Amino acid sequence: MRDCVAWLVAAGVTACNAGGSDPPAERAASAASVSASATASASATASASSSASGTPADAPPGRTDGCPEGMVRVEGDYCPDVEQTCLEHHPEFEKDRKKKEKAKEKGEKYKSTVSERCLKYAPTKCLSKEKRRMSFCIDRYEFPNQKGELPALLISWTDAKKTCESLGKRLCTEDEFNFACEGEAMLPYTYGLERDAQKCSIDKEYRKRERKLFRYEKCMKTPACKAHLEKLDQRLPAGSLPACVSPFGVYDMNGNINEWVEIPGKKYPDRSGLKGGWWGPVRGRCRPTVDFHKEDDYGYEEGFRCCEDVR
Repeated sequence: MRDCVAWLVAAGVTACNAGGSDPPAERAASAASVSASATASASATASASSSASGTPADAPPGRTDGCPEGMVRVEGDYCPDVEQTCLEHHPEFEKDRKKKEKAKEKGEKYKSTVSERCLKYAPTKCLSKEKRRMSFCIDRYEFPNQKGELPALLISWTDAKKTCESLGKRLCTEDEFNFACEGEAMLPYTYGLERDAQKCSIDKEYRKRERKLFRYEKCMKTPACKAHLEKLDQRLPAGSLPACVSPFGVYDMNGNINEWVEIPGKKYPDRSGLKGGWWGPVRGRCRPTVDFHKEDDYGYEEGFRCCEDVR
């Protein structure tokens, strides 16, 4: 049976209303929405930027020259190796770390189920001797790359790659995601140094997966799977949080849905990586890459966006 991505492309459907597998060490806290002040601030910034560039006031931020419709131009100097120092961790993580230390002192094994979350970072330092010039195009929104549509889910790395290629694009690399997310300032989060659950779709209530979920199309045709998926799903429509935008004008790169990327230099089945985090209380920032999900894995928190060379 065709999976979610193949079905989307073949049928011309603009979104997958999905959910999926539950990765280890990722739990959650309560839902959050964008505050009025954050929305007003983001709108004012976008308006000022648009006026300065001569584009309409309601136009989305970022360059688009040399890129197909719906994509953003990312260009600048990228630092491959950075140092990001956390100044304050989430209380849940600190509590869990103390439990781990006590267990170690007693010679006991301790399996953590709490993801590392940093509330505040010091300014990032570039450790590389030289920065690398990068220039490429990236989808402004998570696939299907339509503002207001729910991002596709229950998709494997393999099928995400095939879908991008069927559209004349490709999966983004790990470094491309990093740079599009953090900008030249190497920000831990797209919006800055301090974690803010009102700006991006992160830190939402954890809902335990209690049964295996099929790939999207089959799940939608199986009542039990569809019903369970609906209980788990906490995605937001693409671009619905105006403050969750990167310095280059790319939306939802932190939280909402984990995004598949390609890790160069690897062989099957290890070419796959997940970036950005999902809606739960996980790291949800730009640099970390989860690489234990293999190329044929799929989950309710896993989607993607595409990249392309500048034309």
